[in-house]
Amino acid sequence: MTPAINAAKKKKVPHTIHQYEHDPRAESFGLEAVEALGNDPKEVFKTLLFCLNGEAKNLAVAVIPVDQKLNLKLAAKAAKGKKAEMANPDIAQKTTGYVVGGISPLGQKKALPTFIHHSALDLDTLFVSAGRRGLEIELAPKDLAMLTRGEFVELCL
Repeated sequence: MTPAINAAKKKKVPHTIHQYEHDPRAESFGLEAVEALGNDPKEVFKTLLFCLNGEAKNLAVAVIPVDQKLNLKLAAKAAKGKKAEMANPDIAQKTTGYVVGGISPLGQKKALPTFIHHSALDLDTLFVSAGRRGLEIELAPKDLAMLTRGEFVELCL
């Protein structure tokens, strides 16, 4: 059990766990999940951490489809910052309690402002990391927003 799965269970959120064999040679953790689970890339979301205004520990979370690229200007705007850049992986791991490639938006050690790509609203369910490489949790977008106190915004061009 991971903190992500425990967070969903604790709030009695309907969810399904999907497990697959992680290949350490995979170039993209998100696209590996898409292939392993046979999903549409628009249904599988990756969790990215970004820092605001040049402050390495002023972090926020972006949850976007795995086939999209985070637009840092849109991320900064969503988080009401002047500028955003990708977080240092070591700081991201320490802050969330998860390893890169397995960072879940759920059950992080420290609650961070979370922004979910608005395309999630078009889906019945979506897949995000369940807190370990090779482990995904499927749940409704509104449940993801409720568990993370996230908001739906434009994050990609």
